[in-house]
Amino acid sequence: MSEPELIDSSETRIATRHVEIPAIGFGTWQLEGSAAERAVTTALEAGYTHIDTAQIYDNEKQVGDAIAKSGLNRSSIFLTTKIWIENFSPSSFQDSLQQSLEKLQTDYVDLLLLHWPNEDADMELTFRELNQVHNEGLTKHIGVSNFTKAWLRDAIAALDAPVVNNQIECHPFLDQSVMVKECRASDVVVTAYSPLARGKVFENETINAIAKKHGKSAVQVSLRWLNQNGIVAIPKGSSEEHIKANLDIFDFRLEEEDMAAINRLGSRGGRLIDPDFAPEWD
Repeated sequence: MSEPELIDSSETRIATRHVEIPAIGFGTWQLEGSAAERAVTTALEAGYTHIDTAQIYDNEKQVGDAIAKSGLNRSSIFLTTKIWIENFSPSSFQDSLQQSLEKLQTDYVDLLLLHWPNEDADMELTFRELNQVHNEGLTKHIGVSNFTKAWLRDAIAALDAPVVNNQIECHPFLDQSVMVKECRASDVVVTAYSPLARGKVFENETINAIAKKHGKSAVQVSLRWLNQNGIVAIPKGSSEEHIKANLDIFDFRLEEEDMAAINRLGSRGGRLIDPDFAPEWD
């Protein structure tokens, strides 16, 4: 990623004209059953106020249970879920969302995303459904995930409410500068999934050297790099130690030379998530 736009080191939320999103969220992909509930419970106890899930993760019930048992006010939590591509049609879109809300034990989500663009669906009808559930107050904000520039522009043109978020794979080894620039031009927040590149950041000499200089871990440096680029990150964690550490990134600041060194690690070929149904990437 080149020429990062740095943000104030005290910022713990990424804000645009339309939304404020906690800069570090708790990702729940691949967390299942009781392990998912325990992890979300730990995250909430550690101070996370942003939880990310999805219909396809099959853990919305566990996320909802953890939130309900936490005793926290619903309004204090920024909750995101995603509509799976098989539920894009008018016959299943709203029903699937109602099922998600029941599992999450809430009347609304703060952010509802279309999980992937779907060339086999009538996306005009899908956008209409997203408009409808937003108008009904079932979600406060709407957005997309894994959308390319062209898909994002189509969504912005078709949707009545602002598209506030594009959740994409983003980490030090994948150059997403083109997509980030596109999103910023449209006042769309970028959220990074797989922000730690499935653990690759642990093995990188450059990141580890920067971490040693700052007395931080490679994980914390990678998350801080995203944060200083104005990008929300949703790392997953299973142990209490790691979950807490992922949130502890606001007491140091990467220097310009640190940012530049990490920027140079990225390439267009650094993508790790590329299923058969993925769009043709920018």
